[in-house]
Amino acid sequence: MAASAAQRFAEINTPHPPTDAKILMRRAVVLGGSMAGLMAARVLSDHADEVVIVERDDTDVTAGPRPGVPQGSQVHALLPAGQVQLDRWWPDFTERAIAAGAPDEGRNDAKIFINDELRVATEPPPAKPILITTRPFLEAQVRARVLESPKVRMVFGRAEGLLFADGPDGAVVGARYVPAGGGDPVELRADLVVDAMGRASSLNDWLEQQGWPRAPMQRMPIKLNYASALFQRDPAVSDTWIAISQTTPAKDRVARIGGVSSVEGDRWIMLVAGYDDDRPSRDPDEFARRCREYFPQMFGDIAERGTMIGGVITYHQADSRRRDFDQVERLPAGIVAAGDAVASFNPVYGQGMTSAMLHASCLSEWLRTGPDVTREPARGYFERVRVVVDAAWQVSTFADLGLPHITSGQPRGYKVIRWASEVILKASMTDDVTSQRLNRVTTMLDHPNALASPGLLLRALRLNLVGGRRRAVSSSR
Repeated sequence: MAASAAQRFAEINTPHPPTDAKILMRRAVVLGGSMAGLMAARVLSDHADEVVIVERDDTDVTAGPRPGVPQGSQVHALLPAGQVQLDRWWPDFTERAIAAGAPDEGRNDAKIFINDELRVATEPPPAKPILITTRPFLEAQVRARVLESPKVRMVFGRAEGLLFADGPDGAVVGARYVPAGGGDPVELRADLVVDAMGRASSLNDWLEQQGWPRAPMQRMPIKLNYASALFQRDPAVSDTWIAISQTTPAKDRVARIGGVSSVEGDRWIMLVAGYDDDRPSRDPDEFARRCREYFPQMFGDIAERGTMIGGVITYHQADSRRRDFDQVERLPAGIVAAGDAVASFNPVYGQGMTSAMLHASCLSEWLRTGPDVTREPARGYFERVRVVVDAAWQVSTFADLGLPHITSGQPRGYKVIRWASEVILKASMTDDVTSQRLNRVTTMLDHPNALASPGLLLRALRLNLVGGRRRAVSSSR
């Protein structure tokens, strides 16, 4: 019997380091040195004599957001499943990140508001401190760990294309890049190339130019607008450690999301987001007004009384998108894609970096089956990645389908699934069991099918009914 999607997701999500890695190739080339590329390089170092990362930005990764990550100044969340994978590949990753400055206090004091109601259900204490940092800080930690391996080196330049073997079915045999600062293109021969070039990946174009079919792409027009700002942490202003506020769309509500996180450097980073025509600006006064009017009290306190570091940074993402390479009938050997080059989601759900970690786990699983990477298309890899993409896509896009400006693309049974999701979400506000089950899915520790249990839905319905009666009695007094 074939394993279910939930079972395969659990296997990919394993916290246990592999013990059966074998050298399968002389050289692997990774195009892109962001999270997906770095994690792919870590896995490849177990299976290749040499790994070369081609990274476009030659700026110091510790100096702040890079030009190649335009949203790098915004709030980024490493979900618990992503941290599990980091500690899987480097067992002391969390401890070393904390030693380097990641905050380590108050980590169980997260406040979650749904439609202005504070969730009172509790979570068990985590086994390790939860890493809450800025994106540049975390990426710097990952890059440092990857480059500790003597097998891995990084060169700086712009990826310009792939190298193919002769013939209509020629495998990918390397990549070409233009060095930073200019100069003649450099060809890197390789047994396997990883496309980790992000949402703007040119892989489909490169394949089509060589006579290969394009991977089909799906898009969902989310029209997300958000703004972030850094503030100096000050206990006289607020004792907030982490706060998340979500307003779901309804006749009398506008969909908005906000977040406050304590990050390295004794700072807060705060985000406010809207959709479609609801666009936060770079005006600090307008930012503060939004925080006070649309979000819980700590948002307004920090924005109005806190000391802002730098300015307000805005970002717009038009759509969520996925490229389904597993659906392509003909695919050359020697090439895989990872991270946003495969799928990118509404960033307010924090799935991007964690998905990249899980794609690396997919790469490890596939390579440990012993494929001939120079002759066999990476179908086993892309089939595993499909499991991760489907899980993240289901969580984020099913929520986004409720936005009023998204008027098409609803799958069969969407209204029933949305109703069940709202029942479970409502119960999670007060019930520990429902809250924990839901959180394991939204943090990518479990597959969304874990919420399809009839027992869980009945429990949520019963709790909501009892809670509704209690509120009705209370309001009549």
